[in-house]
Amino acid sequence: MNAFEISDIPGLTDLWAETMGEPEISIAILDGPIDVTHPDLQKANIIQFGSSFTASANYSAASAHGTHVASIIFGNHDSAIKGIAPRCRGISIPIFKDKKDGGIAPCSQVDLARAISLAIEQGADIINISGGELSTTGKAHPLLAKAVQDCIKRGILIVAAAGNQGCNCLHIPGALPSVIAVGAMDREGLPLDFSNWGDLYQSQGVLAPGSGIIGASPDGETVLKSGTSYATPIVAGAAALLLSIQLKKNKKTNPEMVRGAILGNTIGCDVQPVANCRRLLAGRLNLKNIIFQITKGENLMSETKEVYESQLAHEIVENATNNACSLPQVHNNSVMAAEANGAVEKDNTVDVSSTMISVNPQGVDVNKQNSAINESVAASSCGCSSNTEESNPIQMGFVLGQIGFDLRSEARRDSIQQHMEPASATNGFSANPHDPAQMLTYLSDNPWEAASITWTLNLDSTPLYAIQAQGPYANEVYQRLREFLREQSEGRIERISLGGYITGELQLLSGQVVPVIWPEIRCMYSWNTTELIKAVCGEPPTGSAKVKEKDTYQRNCDSVVNFLQRVYHELRNFGVTSCDRAINYAATNALNAAKIFEAALKDNMQLDTIECERSPVCRAESDCWDIKLGFFDPENQLTRARKVYRFTIDVSDVCPVTVGAVRSWFVR
Repeated sequence: MNAFEISDIPGLTDLWAETMGEPEISIAILDGPIDVTHPDLQKANIIQFGSSFTASANYSAASAHGTHVASIIFGNHDSAIKGIAPRCRGISIPIFKDKKDGGIAPCSQVDLARAISLAIEQGADIINISGGELSTTGKAHPLLAKAVQDCIKRGILIVAAAGNQGCNCLHIPGALPSVIAVGAMDREGLPLDFSNWGDLYQSQGVLAPGSGIIGASPDGETVLKSGTSYATPIVAGAAALLLSIQLKKNKKTNPEMVRGAILGNTIGCDVQPVANCRRLLAGRLNLKNIIFQITKGENLMSETKEVYESQLAHEIVENATNNACSLPQVHNNSVMAAEANGAVEKDNTVDVSSTMISVNPQGVDVNKQNSAINESVAASSCGCSSNTEESNPIQMGFVLGQIGFDLRSEARRDSIQQHMEPASATNGFSANPHDPAQMLTYLSDNPWEAASITWTLNLDSTPLYAIQAQGPYANEVYQRLREFLREQSEGRIERISLGGYITGELQLLSGQVVPVIWPEIRCMYSWNTTELIKAVCGEPPTGSAKVKEKDTYQRNCDSVVNFLQRVYHELRNFGVTSCDRAINYAATNALNAAKIFEAALKDNMQLDTIECERSPVCRAESDCWDIKLGFFDPENQLTRARKVYRFTIDVSDVCPVTVGAVRSWFVR
């Protein structure tokens, strides 16, 4: 098999004549660790995130995959690999890691959603995901669906692999609305046998070269590989060039238009027939016809942004109430590198009985002939690293959830259990370190042990973050965590919030790996719905009150509950993006909410919409976002104007703060 040079793509040299990519355009690579010390990537402007970058990427399956994908986009043009958009800015967010057997370990859909949120926060214009999870429905976990919806709202284009199972099947996230799914073809434009062709791909999928693609290897060499993983960055890089042209010509980018141009200018079966036209998806990538339409500003979207948002909003609500997608099962929703093959289909359903779906990459390393990509190889001897504080910035977070704890390892669990046994025997029960009541009793007698367990922030029993205290007030943080756990166990609080710094990762006893958050003690809050209702509605009417009074009171209480439930469930998030941190803080700041609901309920108005948008007015060196609550009169919807209440939250500090007074106005 001969190497496919990126420059052989028809129309690409015409794009390069316009631009090699603008540094203002950012492409996030959600993949394995990238070896930025490779000669073909040394000049690339790639910001790196994650603890995987405390050292340079090793020659392993995950880093080989990520490095190859990154070089297709960012390879230097004065080296062996000519990347498609080398002057664009890269954002590397690792989601794939190595398995002990040398293969690529998948990530959960929750982990993918978290990575997308981080890419949004870092200003990505395009997100490249060379992987996915087999799906019979094409529907995602609610958190992932919301992350994709956030991309739609912010005009961020996601490009994802169609998958390598060679079947009429779908991958998540490639099958989600607004995403471009990428299949693989050979140099003659014939779909490769392993490239998927699911029904949804017929309108939102495109074929790109995916056979014998040259790319960088973590050992400093170049290799040839095949798969939809390597077709995906070709489309993502081309989209980045089109955005760069828009930036140069119009000074304003429009990813929706770029998506429409890519899907609306494909080479289909009518021009170049194949035996099974459905395997072409929407058609073959065709860059020649796109430049003119992009520069002229024609809107070629086949569907509108509103349609995408409506589809995803429906999925979020449906999945949130569907037991098949309940959060406790989230560890089984695993996204794998697109070369992965090993998720077993039985009766048209994916077998996810294992903790994580095992994957066996099937792409071919042409330089190594018969060697499989997942062949175990030695780690790179290079100990150098580009992981500076600038290239691996610390991320702030402000997150909501419930408190939990984990015992880290079997040895730690057994040790704590043995220390608990004397006291438990005295009280006549068996020691159980997983029992919150017993653990609280044990920590009360041994407060120093609070640091020996892993505290977690959970969303419906699913750990989202591990909590680790740092600095001189670490003991006070652990004391606060113990208080939260006790109050939660006793039903006195429903939610907590943590503001802190997200850095590093930690493996739980279950094997799940979660990010670590270092909380600021001044940003740790707890509350319950009952207290907020009292703050807004006052004490409930007495038994002698009129029925109308009781009905009004109950309606007002329901309105407050509706607000909190929507934040908790419909708008649930990882607290990473500025907007999400502002929304989360709005739920914790009962003062603003109480004032707004008190005023709205006096006017007999009910909550309708919750919006978050960047504030047009902000203090210097701040990051201000407006939270807008829209209310309507349920009895006079047609004749009475809606009323909007707005308050501003500055999230530039790890602990958000409100700015100015609450404002309100009527709208039609």
